[in-house]
Amino acid sequence: MGAATKKIQVGIVDDHSLLRKALAKLIGSFETYAVLFEGDNGKDIKTKITQNIIPDIVILDVNMPDMDGYETVRWLHKNYPQVKVLALSMFSDENTIIRMLRLGAKGYILKNIEPEELKLALDSIMKKDFYLSEYISGKIISGLHKDLGNPEDPIVLSDKEKEFLRLVCSELSYKDIADKMFISPRTVDNYRNTLFEKLKVRTRVGLVMFAIKNGLVDI
Repeated sequence: MGAATKKIQVGIVDDHSLLRKALAKLIGSFETYAVLFEGDNGKDIKTKITQNIIPDIVILDVNMPDMDGYETVRWLHKNYPQVKVLALSMFSDENTIIRMLRLGAKGYILKNIEPEELKLALDSIMKKDFYLSEYISGKIISGLHKDLGNPEDPIVLSDKEKEFLRLVCSELSYKDIADKMFISPRTVDNYRNTLFEKLKVRTRVGLVMFAIKNGLVDI
């Protein structure tokens, strides 16, 4: 790598000092990346970024005191949308993943991933604008890294299916979605199962991913 080539700048925000230092050391060993700053919580990153210390990527812990990952990614997406957020968590539950992606995170990884996957995640976010942990994508999504739909065989959704997808991206339960759409829970189940088949996904997170990637919801 030439001396004139600018390294990709990374901010690390996690309230666990030991993990944060280990991440910084690991990222510093990647040829094309450099750690720009570390922070304990969202307030730290907010202070640094408003002082014009702006990274390309922020690795952001979801659960932190003072200003957690949800509040931080919302603030970043609104004020500095060019900063790509890679969410970091010990949890792989659908609600946490959906909420972080819905608020603007470009990727989601677990704290127990191997060093090689962290590098893959950073590369993928920079090149493809998205990444989910291999464990998560294998567990909950089918065909994440291939385009959903082929220009020669476009996926056609009805207005009701689009409305259902938009509501799936909220924190409403399926029962609440049925009430909101004035339909029975059985009809909601039919929408969900039809879309699972049509979009080649297996879970609610897969539906959310399709909706976000295809501009059916605002983030």
